[in-house]
Amino acid sequence: METNFEVRSFDSHLDPDYFKTIQRRSVYVIVEDLRSAFNVGSIFRTGDCALIETIYLCGITAHPPHKKLEKTALGVLDYMPWEYRATAVEAVRELQEKNIPVYALETTTTSQLLWEMDFPLPVALVLGNEALGISDAVLDQVDGIIEIPMLGFKNSINVGVAFGIAVYEIQRQHWKSLAKESWVKNRPGYLFEK
Repeated sequence: METNFEVRSFDSHLDPDYFKTIQRRSVYVIVEDLRSAFNVGSIFRTGDCALIETIYLCGITAHPPHKKLEKTALGVLDYMPWEYRATAVEAVRELQEKNIPVYALETTTTSQLLWEMDFPLPVALVLGNEALGISDAVLDQVDGIIEIPMLGFKNSINVGVAFGIAVYEIQRQHWKSLAKESWVKNRPGYLFEK
């Protein structure tokens, strides 16, 4: 099948050393006790694509070096800043002490819909365990709880997918300021040639 468009199948055109100097978006993610290293790798890859500031890996969450994590991260481990904390509560408190609001991505009776949230920058999101969700200790500590609407039989989606939806909603809300930066304007691809 012939097409009139070209699919971008390459990584950043920027020199890797220069890329590391670009100011990242002031978005943080706290990952609490994820069981799957593949999910963690997916979060690394999505976090890099959204150019978030830092991933906090907490508790039993897999962290580099780890073969399964590396498999789904697809080479971004050298570019995506991360730190380890013993507990997610510790990471939440640390960011709140820096006046960064922290929101849990969880379905509860008091959650606010993602689409109704005006995200500030800086901001942090908490992601929870695949089976158990976010711990009560963390939910008691956060500044708010946000949910993605679930309309199907299941009450949740994959944690990596949920992170992607939320982080790109944050990016969408702040796109005008991001798109003004020269390195974004000059990035190859049809999206940026308008």
